[in-house]
Amino acid sequence: MNALTRRTLLGLLVGCAAVPAVIPARPAAAASVSCAPATQAAVSGFFDSALPGRLAADRVPGAAVSVVAGGATAFTKGYGSADTDRAVPFDASRSLVRIASISKLFTWTAVMQQVEAGRLDLDTDVNRYLTGFQVPATYDQPVTLRHLMNHTAGFEDFVTGTGARDAAEVPPLGDYLAAHMPARIRPPGEISAYSNFGAALAGHIVSEVSGEPYDTYLQRHLLDPLAMTRSTAAEPVPAALAPDLARSYDTELTPPKVYPFTFDRMPPDGSVTTTAADMAHFMIAHLHEGRFGAGRILSPQATALMHQRSFTADPRVDGYAHGFKERTMNGHRVLMHDGGWEGFASIMMLVPDCDLGLFLTLNSLTGGSPEMQKLVDGFFDRFAPQQDTADAGARAAGPASPATPVAGFYKPTRHNTTSFEKFSTLLSPARLTIDDAGKISFKGRTWVRQDDGRYQADDGDRLVFLTGTDGRRYVATDGSAAELMPPAETLPVNLGVLLVLLVPVLGALALPVIRLVRRIRRRPAVTTPAWRLARRLAVGAGLLGVVFLGGLMVTVVSLSGEFLYAVPPAFRLLLGVPIVALAAAVAATGLTVRSWRGSGAGVIARVHQVALLTGMVALTWFLWQWNLLGWQGA
Repeated sequence: MNALTRRTLLGLLVGCAAVPAVIPARPAAAASVSCAPATQAAVSGFFDSALPGRLAADRVPGAAVSVVAGGATAFTKGYGSADTDRAVPFDASRSLVRIASISKLFTWTAVMQQVEAGRLDLDTDVNRYLTGFQVPATYDQPVTLRHLMNHTAGFEDFVTGTGARDAAEVPPLGDYLAAHMPARIRPPGEISAYSNFGAALAGHIVSEVSGEPYDTYLQRHLLDPLAMTRSTAAEPVPAALAPDLARSYDTELTPPKVYPFTFDRMPPDGSVTTTAADMAHFMIAHLHEGRFGAGRILSPQATALMHQRSFTADPRVDGYAHGFKERTMNGHRVLMHDGGWEGFASIMMLVPDCDLGLFLTLNSLTGGSPEMQKLVDGFFDRFAPQQDTADAGARAAGPASPATPVAGFYKPTRHNTTSFEKFSTLLSPARLTIDDAGKISFKGRTWVRQDDGRYQADDGDRLVFLTGTDGRRYVATDGSAAELMPPAETLPVNLGVLLVLLVPVLGALALPVIRLVRRIRRRPAVTTPAWRLARRLAVGAGLLGVVFLGGLMVTVVSLSGEFLYAVPPAFRLLLGVPIVALAAAVAATGLTVRSWRGSGAGVIARVHQVALLTGMVALTWFLWQWNLLGWQGA
């Protein structure tokens, strides 16, 4: 699951066609670059005055910051508590944090190292490097490493089973990837759809061609050369570092709940544990041609290539730079990544034209609030203030073509289609509307059409409409993309379908009253046993369907945290309920047909019976649509 511009930069801390090998670099800025000196005194003054109040307002126990400028660490500091129970203060040089998806930047850097060594090629079919399994040839175009880096491989997304409670539950990476290969749901290179699996696959390929396990590779070829002595990609954290691991908290609960250490079954997508001070070394290396002190992780040429734009859905919006998320803030080109895991929320941002880098980590996801977002906005206003953006020049764009605006419900391009996780797209659609003046309303913001056909929000975010190679309609913004939902997937249609079930089932609740009235009037209905059985089966099937729908919502909410580890047993049992309901409905249908003539039933009873069975047909459609039948993807 990410538009990280002025409005959404910190909001996402709750936390996602092949092109030529060498791409013209996007001009960094206008002729006069607008940057302010990020001295230790200036940066310290800014964070000391702004951060403590924000932590208190958002109930975040602690944070750590590092800022680099001019090829050196300008500032590091911890704020608040790394462990509230033991009263351990946050120390930027000592307190270890899980940086989650920022780990992907280490994976992408490792890929570039192997490209530089000649063992990998960014535009070769990844199957060439895989020995234990293969990516299915769903489309004519193969998946390449460049697709993985740009999150354009076209994989569906999944979350269930990606975490583990202990190391024994984490299989070898290759085995896990082979057993959990996601479906390819769109042609590669068309549109970005953030993929943890794609990053893990890239990390596995690095291990395949280097002959080293992922965590060992990172230690030898990235962490050690950068003198990141208090960093690791190993899980669990080595014993020498474990005592300094900061704790993270769910502060929406009272008292706050401590998140347990969670193992990542796909380590290259998010296993790095580090400190704010160590992250400064990584930022310096990327800002200074791959070098930190005497250590080097990339050549100047490879570093420059990695920072060049490698994909955008449309030249009018930001995209990716070989794994870095590319954003425009205050007119400056920013290379960044964010990450959220176990309650930690972190962000790393590089401003090459200012030789400036920022790393910020919080030990509670509730820090992703609008007020905390203002902190990052304020940092940019202070040290990388507004400037005119230069002409972006040539940009590497995907094959999707500009399209006319289309109103409707849009789902993230990052979604699931083959398992029960598809159901999540029904629960949180984003509706896009167009008013008479042509203004767009989408995700709580208003977007106004510009001269070049794009739409722009007050905060500077840009939006464009696109048509894919297979006719699918997309809306892309700076850093995110969404796909127009077919009518059958929209919430209004599905609510209408469910009403076809709910209305006759609710009507069935009146049946005991009707029978009682008939007895009182001494006019009991004279019906055949077969008809009565058909009625009971139909009513029972409908009631089971309603019970399933209610249980679905309760289970998804109450057991939401369990799905990270595996499908909860209670959910598996719940998926059996509609099977029983449908079996009863089939039996009721057969009996209804057989006993229709001569059943002795009145018109109202007959109409109600047909309505109940029609409702079960509607339920069947709903279950099939969202992969909720017992044998579908669970």
